[in-house]
Amino acid sequence: MSVFFSGLMAPLDKNNVDTDQIIPKQFLTSTSRDGFDAALFYDWRYLDNGEPNPEFILNRPCYQGAQILLTRDNFGCGSSREHAPWALKQYGFEVILAESFADIFFNNCGNNQMLAIALPAETLEQLFVLSEQHDDINIEVDLENQQLRSDKFDTIHFDIRHDIKERLLSGLDFIGVTETLNSQIDAFEQQLAAERPWQ
Repeated sequence: MSVFFSGLMAPLDKNNVDTDQIIPKQFLTSTSRDGFDAALFYDWRYLDNGEPNPEFILNRPCYQGAQILLTRDNFGCGSSREHAPWALKQYGFEVILAESFADIFFNNCGNNQMLAIALPAETLEQLFVLSEQHDDINIEVDLENQQLRSDKFDTIHFDIRHDIKERLLSGLDFIGVTETLNSQIDAFEQQLAAERPWQ
């Protein structure tokens, strides 16, 4: 069995979660990729006085350390800021389950070694119902066989683009994939220089 990842699932029962909710704009001034986890879902996680909001789902003790986020439709919509997947990843999330994702956010997730899985609405609804009954749902994510497994539900098959699957399995981002072709790129440039010596 090839288990890519195993972790606790936390439910965020919201549609159309945009990137400004994931990481508000006032936290985008840093030129470093680090430190965005504290600002993840800032307006929901904290009260006006800066204290954690006890009503927000991710602040519940049972979901501390969760690494799989269950949410609804159109996750990551809004502006194209890459800080959104950075914040989620730095917080500890490795996998996001939703009905659909905004295109740019989806691609940014794959490029930051985070798996975004689109599931049918009825499957998500079943998972949300289970999350109301159990706060300790651990899921094995088998990327190679494209399956989600748990002792709380029957195996769920998911689809994923081949290029994203290969990048996640190999641990490469877009630049890393390009670097694997360096010898071919060098050979092409040498051939081009030989064919066009005037350039």
